[in-house]
Amino acid sequence: MRIIPAIDLRGGACVRLEQGDYNRETVYEADPVTVAERWVAAGAKRLHVVDLDGAKAGAPLQKEMVRRIVEKAQIPVEVGGGIRNRETIRSYLEDGVQWVILGSAAVRDRELLAWACTEYPGRIILGLDARHGKVAVDGWLKNTGISATDFAKQAKDLGVEEIIYTDISRDGTLSGPNLEALEVMARDSGLSVIASGGVSSLADLLRIKTMEPLGVSGAIVGKALYSGRIDLAEAIRRLEGED
Repeated sequence: MRIIPAIDLRGGACVRLEQGDYNRETVYEADPVTVAERWVAAGAKRLHVVDLDGAKAGAPLQKEMVRRIVEKAQIPVEVGGGIRNRETIRSYLEDGVQWVILGSAAVRDRELLAWACTEYPGRIILGLDARHGKVAVDGWLKNTGISATDFAKQAKDLGVEEIIYTDISRDGTLSGPNLEALEVMARDSGLSVIASGGVSSLADLLRIKTMEPLGVSGAIVGKALYSGRIDLAEAIRRLEGED
């Protein structure tokens, strides 16, 4: 199971939001590239980068910063936030991003999702953000009423192989992941699932790891790293079997 550090971009800085609320922001680092290099030095094998400005605006606003992170990190990077059309998908992947995360666009435009999975097999991740089991879009600002598990099954039929499942109510709260919802998603979707939201300790990560046989392939960690609750190097050693 991969431990994937999160780097959330807003206004050119590395920030964290609580429960997706743009008014509840903590700025952790003025230079996100420095953060990326720190996580790589600690042993990260993959980075999760989100353009929060882009998610809210509906179009990428931090592409240059993403490019700098990809260039400096020299490890696979997945990127989400404001990716709503073919041109943006193509641009990111041709610029060296390993995976593009489709969230709002995937929910609204099944044709785009199917095209992306066909054109770039294995490089499209579905970002499935849920509040009380229902999908949320537009930077988590709008609830759709669509069942997260039902949509995951539909996405699998369109060619999606991996999803990032975020429980919005837990994200940025350090209250622990929603293990029950994660288990249901992994079991019912039949997809590779990356857990996101609420991870607060090494114990949380070890609990998530027990779901590996169900298809849980990784966990995204944000606030717990920035607050020092989790030591990335130790977590990687314990969960990824690295020396």
